[in-house]
Amino acid sequence: MVVAAPSQITISTATHSPAQSFWRKTQRGKVQKVLREHYLRPSSSFPPPPSHPHWLVVDTNVILHQLDLLSHPSFPLPLLVPQTVLDEVRHRSLPLFNRLKALIEEELPGGAGKRGWVSWNEAMEETFLTREEGESPNDRNDRAIRHLAAYYSSILSSSSETPAKRQKTSATTSTSSTAQVTLLTDDADNRRKALASGIAAVSVKAFVESLNDELKNVLMDLLANEEEILANAKGRKTGRIYEERIAMQYLAPSVLQAGIKAGKLFQGHFNPSVYNYKEATVSSGTIPTPILLSGLVSMNRAVAGDIVVVQLLPEDQWKGAADDVVDEETSREGKMDDPDTVVDAEEGETPAEKKEKQPSKEKAAPQPTGKVVGIIKRNWRTYVCHLDRSSLPPSALSSTTTQTPIFASPVSRIIPRIRILTRQALHLSTQKFLVSIDSWPATSKYPEGHFVKTLGEVGSKEGELQSLLEEWEVPYRPFSEGILECLPKEGDKWVVPPKDNDPKGVWVGREDFREMIVCSIDPVGCQDIDDALHARRLPNGNIEAGVHIADVSHFVHPDNAMDAEAASRGTTVYLVDKRIDMLPHLLGTNLCSLRPYVERLAFSVIWEIDDEANIVNVRFTKSVIASKEAFTYQAAQERHDDNTQTDALSEGIRLLNKIAIQLKAKRMAAGALNLASPEVKIHMESNESSDPVDVQQKVVYQTMSLVEEFMLLANCSVAARIYEQFPQTAVLRRHAPPPKTNFEVLQDVLAKRRGLSLDVSTSGALAASLDQCIDPNLPSFNTLVRIMATRCMLSAEYFCSGSIARDAFGHYGLASPIYTHFTSPIRRYADVLVHRQLAAAVSGNPLHAGLQTKAFVEKTLDLVNKRHRSAQQAARASIEFYVALALKNKEEKAKVRSEAFVIRAFRNGLAVFVSEYGLEGLVTFKRDNEYDAETYEIAVPTDPTDSKSPAVRIGVFDKVTVEITTEKDKNTQRGRVVMTLVDPVDSRGL
Repeated sequence: MVVAAPSQITISTATHSPAQSFWRKTQRGKVQKVLREHYLRPSSSFPPPPSHPHWLVVDTNVILHQLDLLSHPSFPLPLLVPQTVLDEVRHRSLPLFNRLKALIEEELPGGAGKRGWVSWNEAMEETFLTREEGESPNDRNDRAIRHLAAYYSSILSSSSETPAKRQKTSATTSTSSTAQVTLLTDDADNRRKALASGIAAVSVKAFVESLNDELKNVLMDLLANEEEILANAKGRKTGRIYEERIAMQYLAPSVLQAGIKAGKLFQGHFNPSVYNYKEATVSSGTIPTPILLSGLVSMNRAVAGDIVVVQLLPEDQWKGAADDVVDEETSREGKMDDPDTVVDAEEGETPAEKKEKQPSKEKAAPQPTGKVVGIIKRNWRTYVCHLDRSSLPPSALSSTTTQTPIFASPVSRIIPRIRILTRQALHLSTQKFLVSIDSWPATSKYPEGHFVKTLGEVGSKEGELQSLLEEWEVPYRPFSEGILECLPKEGDKWVVPPKDNDPKGVWVGREDFREMIVCSIDPVGCQDIDDALHARRLPNGNIEAGVHIADVSHFVHPDNAMDAEAASRGTTVYLVDKRIDMLPHLLGTNLCSLRPYVERLAFSVIWEIDDEANIVNVRFTKSVIASKEAFTYQAAQERHDDNTQTDALSEGIRLLNKIAIQLKAKRMAAGALNLASPEVKIHMESNESSDPVDVQQKVVYQTMSLVEEFMLLANCSVAARIYEQFPQTAVLRRHAPPPKTNFEVLQDVLAKRRGLSLDVSTSGALAASLDQCIDPNLPSFNTLVRIMATRCMLSAEYFCSGSIARDAFGHYGLASPIYTHFTSPIRRYADVLVHRQLAAAVSGNPLHAGLQTKAFVEKTLDLVNKRHRSAQQAARASIEFYVALALKNKEEKAKVRSEAFVIRAFRNGLAVFVSEYGLEGLVTFKRDNEYDAETYEIAVPTDPTDSKSPAVRIGVFDKVTVEITTEKDKNTQRGRVVMTLVDPVDSRGL
C-alpha cells in the first residue's frame, strides 16, 4: 500500500499559547500533521466592562442551576460572565445558553445598565491559563474563573488605571477592602480556594440572604438548593433527613453503556401512563413490545420524556398492564400529605399507603417487564403547577417570614408532585405558577425543586393562556428592537418597486404574474395568507396550474436577528383567541401575506398537467403576483357551485377542483391514508369578546381538499428538486411506518367487538381495511376507528437528507417517496429553509454555508421538530380550555348531555370520546366491577346494593350517553371536566 507523503496544516485560533500537534488521515488517504495554536490579544484590544460599583463573576454551575434566580427582574447586580462559562454552558445546554445570552442583553432595574457582560478571558493575554500537568479540565476552568475574578478585582478597584496599563495579575492578588468583584459559586471547594487567594467569594444562598428584607423575600423562593445538588452528585449526605433509601441507585454510566452494547440493558424514552400513575412503558428499538414498568420503585425517579436505561425482570415476573384507573389525586383524597412524610424503604409509600395497598388485579397478557437502572438524559424543564392545599400546614397560610415545604401539583397528570420551599404559600394558593425540578434524591418519594414565577389566577383566561404557553414551552416574548430593525425601513409603506426603477434588484430573476388570475382560499379570519393558486387552459389542451407561496426569504435573511428569532420560535402557534407569530406582524400579516388587490413577492411552482392529472412538466420561479380575491373555504365553495358564474376566476376554481379530485384519487390508489382527528369550532359571544358560548364540529368543504391536494403536490415537487441539488443537506419531512405492534390492541378489539379485521402490512392495506370498518347503525363509527388508528401512528418529523438512508425518506401517511414543507413559510421555519435551498437550486446562486452543513441542518431541525410538537399540544390545550368554558356556560342554562363512544374499559371506569365536543374523558365508578379482558367489557350492576340485580355489560365501541359538568378541584383549584354515565346505566350512585 502506498501512503501519500504527509503534509502540514496550521489551524490558528499577536501572542500565542504553545502549539498542540497531531496527525490525521484525510478521506483521500493522505496523512496530515495538524498544529493547533491558540492566539491571544492584550486586554487593551477588548472593551472594558461598563462602570458599575459591584460585579458578580459567576461559575458554570450557578448558570446551569440558578438561572431562574439570576433572571428575575429584581436581581440587583450585573453578571460578569467569563468566556469559559459561556463555552461550558453552550456545550451542556443550548436552551440555557440562549437564555443566558438574552439575559446579558436585558436592562438592570432602574436603568442601571445591562444585566451582564461577557469577558473573553480565553482570548486575553492577561487572563488565559494553560492546563497544568495532572489537572482536570473542570479544575482548570475553575482556576481560570478565579483568576478572572482576581484580575478584575485588581483593575476595577483602581479607577485611575486605564486598559493600556493593565498587566497580567496573579490569582493570589488580594482585593481591596472595597472589592468591586465577587465570585458567586456554590462549589465549596472553589470558594475555599478563592478566599485563600484573597478573592471575595460567596454562595448564592449567602448572597441572597445578605440582601435587604424586601429583595430577600422575593428571591429566596427562586433559590435552587445547589449545595444539595452537588452533594447528591458526589454521593455525600445532605442536611435533609429521610428514614431509608426508597429507590435504587443508578448504575454508573460506563456500566449502562456496556450493558446496552451487550444487549442486556435497553434504552428508550420514559412514557408514564395517563390512567395509572404507578405504571409506565419504555419503547426500545431492540424489543418490539414496549417494556412495562409496574410500581414507583421500578419507575425509579424517572420523569416523562427522560431517556432511561431499563433492565428486564425474569420472565416469571412479567406482568400485564393493570385493568383499573389509579389517579394520584384521587388516591390521596381524605389524607393529609406532609411534604416531610417519612417514606417506607421497601415500597416507596407511606406506612398508611402500604397498609391500604390491594393485590394487583391485572389480567392482561404478560408483557416484558423491567425496572429503570439509569438515566441517560433528563428531560426536566419548568412545569406549570397549582398548590396542593392538602400539603399545607395551617401556619403556612399566615406566615411569610419562614419558608414552608409544600407540594406543587403539575397540571400535567403524568408529572409527579414537586416539593418546594416557599414563603408565599397563601398567595400561591390561588395562582398558577412555574416550578423547576432541581434534584430527585434516592431517599425521596418526590422530586425537589424551586418556585420560578407566578402566571396568573387559577381559572382566569389570562392565567390559563400564560400557563399553556409555558407548559408547552412556546416562546411568546415580544420581538426585540434588534429584530424589528431587520424589517424594511419603509414599514407598511413598502411596495414592490416598478420594473424600470429597481435599484435593489427586487425583480432580478422574477417573472411577472401580476395579470394572472390568482386567488387565495383560507379559513375565516385568516390574516397570514401563505399561498394562492391559479389554473387555466393552455393552447395545447393541457392545464397550467400554479401554487404561489409568499416569498418570506426575501425579507428574512440568514444570520440576522430576525432569522435567529424565527429559528428559535420554529412555528406560529394558533390558539383559540390568540396567535403567537413566528415573524413580526409587519411581515406575517402584511408585506408577506398574499392579500388581494396588492402586488406581493412570491415563489411559484407551475405545472403543466393533462386531463388525467398526469404531470407533464414542472418549473419553479420567483415571481410577483397580484391576487384577485381572498376567499374563505365557504365562499370558494359557493363560487364553485354557482354555475351562473362563468368568469375566469370561477372557471379557475372549478378547474383546480377537477384536478384536485383526480390527484387525491391517485394518492389513495397509491396507498395514502385518510385518517381523522377531532376538530371543533368555538363560537364566541361576539367579535370583541373572548367568552365562548358554544362548540360545534367544523364544517367540511370540498375546497379544503382542493387546497390540500395542491399544497401536497407542491411540497412533493419541491422535495424532489432540492434533494436532486443538495443530496446531503436537503430539508425534508418523513413519516416513518409505525411498528405493527402499535396496532395489536386495536386489531384485537375490532376483531372481538365487531368481527372486523385491520391489515397493517402496508399503508395501502391499512387504508383499504379502514374503509371496511363500517357499522350501518352508527355512521360515526368509521370516523372513530380512524381517530384510534391515527393514535397508533408515529409522528412525522423534519430531517436532513444526509442523516438517514434513502429508502427511509418516505411519508407513510401520504404514500409519497419524498416530501417536504414549502407552502407555509410565514408560519413554519422549516419552509423558510426549503425556500432558500430551492432558490439556490433554480438560480445557481450560492447557498448559505449553514444549509450545506449536515450538522447545522440537523441541529436546526431538532429544535424545529420540538417547536412543532409543542405548538400542536398548545393548540389542543387551548381548544380544551375553551370547550370547558363553553360547557360551563351551557351548564348554567341546562344539563349538558351528549352521545359518546367507549374507547377503553377498566375495572373501575370507562374512557369515552365525545365527538360533538372533540373531548376525551373518564367515567369513574366508586367500586370495582367485573372486567372481562377477553371481550374488553365490564359488567356494571344496575343496583349495587342488590347482589341479584341484573348487570349491564358495556365494552369498547359501545355508544353511551354521558352528562358533562365542570368543577374545581378542592386541593389544586384546577377546573376540570367531569363525565358521568347516564345511559345505559346511571353511574352517579356507582
